[in-house]
Amino acid sequence: MIKVGEHITLDFLGVSKDYTPEFYEKIFYKISKKAKVELLKISSHRFEPQGFTSVALLSESHMSFHTFPERGVVSFDFFTCGKISPRVALGILKKEIDHKRIVVNSFDRSSVALKDDIYSTPGQKKYYVVNDILEKLVSKVGQKLEILNLEEYGNALFIDNELQVAEKDEKLYSSTFVKSGMELCKRRGNAAVIGGGDGGVVRECLQNNFNYIDWFELDPQVVEISYKHLPKITSRVRKSNKVNTYWGDAFKSIKTVEISKYDQIFVDLNDDQYCIDLAKRNMKGLKRILKKGGVITAQVGCRDKKPTQVKNWMKVLSDSFGNVKIHDIFIPSFDCRWNFASSLHKQ
Repeated sequence: MIKVGEHITLDFLGVSKDYTPEFYEKIFYKISKKAKVELLKISSHRFEPQGFTSVALLSESHMSFHTFPERGVVSFDFFTCGKISPRVALGILKKEIDHKRIVVNSFDRSSVALKDDIYSTPGQKKYYVVNDILEKLVSKVGQKLEILNLEEYGNALFIDNELQVAEKDEKLYSSTFVKSGMELCKRRGNAAVIGGGDGGVVRECLQNNFNYIDWFELDPQVVEISYKHLPKITSRVRKSNKVNTYWGDAFKSIKTVEISKYDQIFVDLNDDQYCIDLAKRNMKGLKRILKKGGVITAQVGCRDKKPTQVKNWMKVLSDSFGNVKIHDIFIPSFDCRWNFASSLHKQ
């Protein structure tokens, strides 16, 4: 990590007094003296009918005040690359500005970034700490692809801002996925994997000694960057002569597959309603290529976070096969228990 400096923002709420520009200038000097930073210049501007902005240029960076009298708010920020923390300003300002409450935010300015967890809610924000961006592109099929090095989970694949897999705990996802199907059918004949461009599910099929695997993947560039940046997941897949890859729309491709070809089908698509509807429309085709006594398994998302979608996935499988069994595993990088639903194609 390369540290650039420290930054603090202070928002004083419930400020009833409209302080003068000279008042804020005096505070700049008090803070500069306490923080042992060199104040080079102060620039101020008063707005009509109210409000005031003042910025102090420092040899070590800057300080600023922005006032909003109509809302009773005074905002202050202080960024320094010096040795003294900008938090020294807090004690001075608490005494100088009459207020009801302070909102304090402080953080290091560095090469480390934050990536939103898209499952965050407005009342509970969560982030991944990003050490480096290894690759970022929009694929030819229109997906936003990112490989980020995460502080806690290693290299990770994000598609359209959603975490797909992370090196540290990917095996929990992929191994549970495959074991869910094998619990209902022990045969290790032929497998089809629909989606799963990171290669983890295919690798687990190889690990479990399937005869061969047909891999149907829409986006070749997902596979390419996974081969490049996620070798712990993909290296065995790349070298195997048991894997046949079919690019493009999986549900068009399976129309030419022979009847009853597969012992296991693993559907590794998104857990959203679009993909649920897509699978529903094509379930007859999936059933056609699955052997009697074989199993179809789909990743269906998190029942705690998206209960309706998990329920809808299960209904699609139950309506088609007359049975469905759910499995789950806690995945730390997802921060939840993830669900997999399996149905047996009964004799």
